[in-house]
Amino acid sequence: MPFHKAIPKKKDQDGSSSGFMALVEAEKLMQIAFVLPSAVLICWAGGWWLARATHIKWIEIAGVLFGCVTGLFYVIQTAIATEKKTDTADKTEPSSGKGSPNSEP
Repeated sequence: MPFHKAIPKKKDQDGSSSGFMALVEAEKLMQIAFVLPSAVLICWAGGWWLARATHIKWIEIAGVLFGCVTGLFYVIQTAIATEKKTDTADKTEPSSGKGSPNSEP
């Protein structure tokens, strides 16, 4: 069975795809605004249906609370992952060694 070398990842030679990557990152951050309300709405609908089917009223409230918790979990997880990604990108950028642009000499 022959073994092949892994295909190396191409680096941006001309920077043409950096604009596309910026749009992808913006879309990931826009998801945060939609995930929390969607999670609450979906879990509320499931709780409402289950409460009507079983005649237990508190399941609807439990569905809303579960939607809040799951939505917040995803939002926090996405924010932490984005922060880590930007921290590593900041560390790889070359610096001039002259301090921040806002500092006075």
